[in-house]
Amino acid sequence: MEIPRHWRLKQQRYSLVGEVCPHCDNKIFPPRDVCPNCGGEAKELYTFSGKGEVYSFTTIYEAPSGFDANAPYTVALVKLEEGPMVTAQLTDLDNAPVEIGMPVEMVTRKMRNDGDERGIIVYGYKFRLRK
Repeated sequence: MEIPRHWRLKQQRYSLVGEVCPHCDNKIFPPRDVCPNCGGEAKELYTFSGKGEVYSFTTIYEAPSGFDANAPYTVALVKLEEGPMVTAQLTDLDNAPVEIGMPVEMVTRKMRNDGDERGIIVYGYKFRLRK
């Protein structure tokens, strides 16, 4: 990933910042400037609580290039309390069974190294069991 793109996506990756539509109050993630609900302009930033529940999940055994050191890992579709669904890796499970409906919260964790050992360490959001 090039450095300008890394900095441009920093806020969205580290704190689940999306947008809210001023016309219909729909919460949007990721930000996209046009509300998918009413088609109105939505440029007002909105920070999500990061709390939600597992809507669906799967375990990845054959990971894509760059993520193979993490395999196997669990990826979930998380329904945020504010409405949107987010796809993210589950972390800090400590062998706890994953269940649909289990409460989770967003945390920032290392995703991968971009490039060689001197490259950018890419962090992003993952979800863990809510405490």
